[in-house]
Amino acid sequence: MTIRATKTTTTFRMATAVRATIHAKPTAIWALLTDAAGFPRWNSTVTSIEGEIALGRTLAIKVPAAPNRVFKPKVSRVESGRSMVWSEGTAPMFAGVRTFTLTPNDDGTTDFAMQEELSGLMLPMVKRSLPDFAPVFEAYAADLKRAAEGGAS
Repeated sequence: MTIRATKTTTTFRMATAVRATIHAKPTAIWALLTDAAGFPRWNSTVTSIEGEIALGRTLAIKVPAAPNRVFKPKVSRVESGRSMVWSEGTAPMFAGVRTFTLTPNDDGTTDFAMQEELSGLMLPMVKRSLPDFAPVFEAYAADLKRAAEGGAS
């Protein structure tokens, strides 16, 4: 199965989403998604995450796509083993919200979904300077799938 990200764009909103069916239980996937120190071992889209991935905590994330920038999302919602939201910025000017969702299936697999929505009055001014997030999301989902299915090194 090929993992493909989707994108939607309007004047003041831009969203990228990806889905993957992973042959692992939600608990195994959740353990990967909430282990900040371990992220760079399995996720090629993250250089480092400082901080605890827990409700109310602010993270410091470095990524290869923007090596001179540190992203500082706050873990704004957690439903353990099922969903998590990271938020950064302030509406209505510019905000980013990343949502992770795990849905268990009857056959023992888990559907992983991740969406990032950027929105705000500043978006039209910065939209052209933003990278194409689709390849990054596709790599993120593929890396997570490989790690959760036992292929992480």
